[in-house]
Amino acid sequence: MKGTIIYLALAVLLFMPARAYAQEEDKTRIAENKIITAVERYNERDFGKASGILRGVIAEFPGNDAAHFYLGLSEFCMNHMDAAEAELKKAVAIDSSNFWYRYRLAMVYSATDRKELTTAMFEDLLEDFPKKSELYYSLIDLYISQGQTDRALETLSQIETVFGKNEATALTRFDLLRSSGKQTEAYESLKEFNNEYSSPQVLAILGDWQMSMYNDSLALKSYGEALELEPDYAPALLGKAEVFRVTRRYDEYFSLMDRFLTSQSVTVAGKADYLKSLFQSSDPMFLKTFSSRIDSMVTGCLDLYPRDSSMLMTAGIYYYGTGRAAEAKSIFRKNMDLYPESLSAAANFVELLMYTHEWEELSSEGRKAFGKFPSEPAFLEMASLADYNLGDYGKVLDICDTVLLVCEGDSLRTLNAYTTMGDMYHQLGDNKKAYKAYEAALKINPTYVPVLNNYAYFLSIEGRKLKKAYDMSKITVEKEPDNPTYLDTFGWILYLQGKPLEAKPFFKHAMLYGGKDSAVILDHYAEVLFALKEYDLAFVYWTQAQSRNNGEIEGLDEKIRQRKSEMK
Repeated sequence: MKGTIIYLALAVLLFMPARAYAQEEDKTRIAENKIITAVERYNERDFGKASGILRGVIAEFPGNDAAHFYLGLSEFCMNHMDAAEAELKKAVAIDSSNFWYRYRLAMVYSATDRKELTTAMFEDLLEDFPKKSELYYSLIDLYISQGQTDRALETLSQIETVFGKNEATALTRFDLLRSSGKQTEAYESLKEFNNEYSSPQVLAILGDWQMSMYNDSLALKSYGEALELEPDYAPALLGKAEVFRVTRRYDEYFSLMDRFLTSQSVTVAGKADYLKSLFQSSDPMFLKTFSSRIDSMVTGCLDLYPRDSSMLMTAGIYYYGTGRAAEAKSIFRKNMDLYPESLSAAANFVELLMYTHEWEELSSEGRKAFGKFPSEPAFLEMASLADYNLGDYGKVLDICDTVLLVCEGDSLRTLNAYTTMGDMYHQLGDNKKAYKAYEAALKINPTYVPVLNNYAYFLSIEGRKLKKAYDMSKITVEKEPDNPTYLDTFGWILYLQGKPLEAKPFFKHAMLYGGKDSAVILDHYAEVLFALKEYDLAFVYWTQAQSRNNGEIEGLDEKIRQRKSEMK
């Protein structure tokens, strides 16, 4: 019996540590499962949930580096930078050999704009992990941001020592040298690289450089070598073509352009961009002289890409720029019909109607476009312009009401709407409503000179509230002292206030800045001169007013006869 008791006691002593160990193992496994769950929440961007789980793990296992690491990442994603830094530092302290722990801590330093700490961390990482290429480029970016170009170049040399030279390192060195003002050294570095390795991109850049130095033959040599390596390399094709165009070797230029425009290696957008650049930057004489060949280029592209929006837009721009508005309209309409959800396609068509003064169609199409794109009130504003030119001021007012509804909070558009309403009510002879609209506009911008001028001028025509008119008009000439319309308004108000001598210099100034082109301004100046008894000069300006009067001033001839009789 006694031996049995001793045996059982030994058995208990032997099994107790194993059970305790198993329990610890279970706790560790549970903690690991919780970390896995937290990572799943993290990947689902539920950072708060992940953080809560990980804090529970750390409370039980404060030495778990993975829990600290993922908690740091979660806090970082919630923009809790102090907490993120603290947790990542704990992960690093537990396992300083882990690359990602230190790398993510460096990212926190970078996100909080501590460049020196970030740089130091990357430099330390690079010593321990010299094969991590991303570290070199991150350091280069940091050195550049701190103006340390020499250190960036040194790091680039390290990359080439560890991984060897390549096109990327050559172009990075080129950009670094150019950004530091070492243009010649930058291009020499590319030449040196090109002596050892061949690269179409490097050769094309060297060709562009030689072209800028007017070394046409050397430019052609570089472009030619690039095309030997890659026959359809677009920058080299265009560079070579430009050499031919600039040196007036037009047959060779158009031959190369045919090759460029039909190449399957060049994107449609790239072809369209080049054509637009050609139309906009070329000498008009070039476009005129070779119009048939350029037409062939455009029609050829349309045949190849009849439904491509960028090419259709380019062709439309070309036809409009060369005076073929009907062809441009047809192209823009086709583009709009093909892509009814495209805002730019609708805008191109509606804008063309505005430029070609097709007012009735613009009124209709502008409204249709706004119906499709209700967040773009510019379509309504173009329709309003059409209605104004058609003399349908009621429709203009309707559009203004719509703009006020849909653009609430947009002070600029609201200001323009009230301004237009004031002008339209004046046209309709309802000055009471016009002034109310102007007052609403001036509440938005008390110094808006178009409203101040019109409001003041219309009051002066009525001959009332001249003090108010004077105060408003004075602001306009102070803000735009060379605007002949504003000078005319202010001078005319002074005249109506019985101050022709004060008014005269404003009209003299207006004459220097385009006032002589307006029958109304000429007539006003003549009245001022007449009041000052400068009769000969007054009738000189009245004669000029007569020659420019297209119905703006009713009864002008009769008034001048009357003034002559008054003079006698």
